[in-house]
Amino acid sequence: MNAPASSAVAVLGGGCFWCLDAVFRGLEGVSSVESGYAGGKEPNPTYEAVCSGRTGHAEVVKVTFDPAVLSYRDLLTVFFTIHDPTTRDRQGNDIGTQYRSVIFCDTPEQRAAAQAVIADLTAQKLWRDPIVTEIAGPAPFFPAETYHQDYFSRNASQPYCQVVVAPKVAKFRKAFAERLKKKAAA
Repeated sequence: MNAPASSAVAVLGGGCFWCLDAVFRGLEGVSSVESGYAGGKEPNPTYEAVCSGRTGHAEVVKVTFDPAVLSYRDLLTVFFTIHDPTTRDRQGNDIGTQYRSVIFCDTPEQRAAAQAVIADLTAQKLWRDPIVTEIAGPAPFFPAETYHQDYFSRNASQPYCQVVVAPKVAKFRKAFAERLKKKAAA
């Protein structure tokens, strides 16, 4: 799928990439979502290598979006709503550096926006604990294996999807009903 003429990219890690992938696919202004790995030392890592915790990579999604429809700040607002940014190297029962909360910023503007969103959320005191989301610079993105792409829509009856992914998707749809793609709202 080709990106729109006016497009931007965000690379975000917030636990299992299946959750992030499922949510961002339903967000108006998003043209593509790709699950993958970023932030580690090993080139072309495999899922098994990343899950070992030895590569340094995080499970991430690369989100291509139209900033005329969806601002980077709004994208980050959704990101912070669908995961717990206060736990280091963990989301629920998923534990390890590969599940860390991280924003890979490609530009100084993205870094400033990420810092501003975190400052706003901190001031709102939405969480008891401080936000520990890492704000990192650009990092090579390595696509995950094909079976990880759009995992939730193809495996909705799988137990992990029912227990972990589906509630996050439902929370997103309720909180951002006005921002859903028309087909996702139905």
